[in-house]
Amino acid sequence: MTEGSGAKGDPQPLTDEARALGIDVDDPGALAWMEKHLPEVRGWASGQRPQYWILGIGFVMGLAAHVGGYLLRSSVTTEPLGLVADLLYSLGFALWTGVVLVFFVQIWPEAKRRQIRRSLEAYEAALREKARAGGDQASGDDQAPTAR
Repeated sequence: MTEGSGAKGDPQPLTDEARALGIDVDDPGALAWMEKHLPEVRGWASGQRPQYWILGIGFVMGLAAHVGGYLLRSSVTTEPLGLVADLLYSLGFALWTGVVLVFFVQIWPEAKRRQIRRSLEAYEAALREKARAGGDQASGDDQAPTAR
């Protein structure tokens, strides 16, 4: 009566999820593009690049709002526009200084941590390589006669 979960008419759960994300799984061109650019997409998904882009955009927008608010504040004398200019000036200042703060508190220390971790891994790999070379040399020396 009922066929198993692999019935012909049943859509695949991953296919449904891909369609929900806007990926056309029936288009061979889209699948070929995804296969060709898979390392880049994985880098974007798992790396820090989106965070860096967001911080960069926030910094530029904050600086632009800060400068725009300053210019508007210095040229406007009426009260409602003066309030808008003050708000824009304060928002821009808070935004770009917040990005600078995040950079020095979060991004830079994390980059240094990764750099130190890579250095330690390289050092440990060099020690392992040296130990292997020493072990190979010692095992070869065991068979040679020793002179006294």
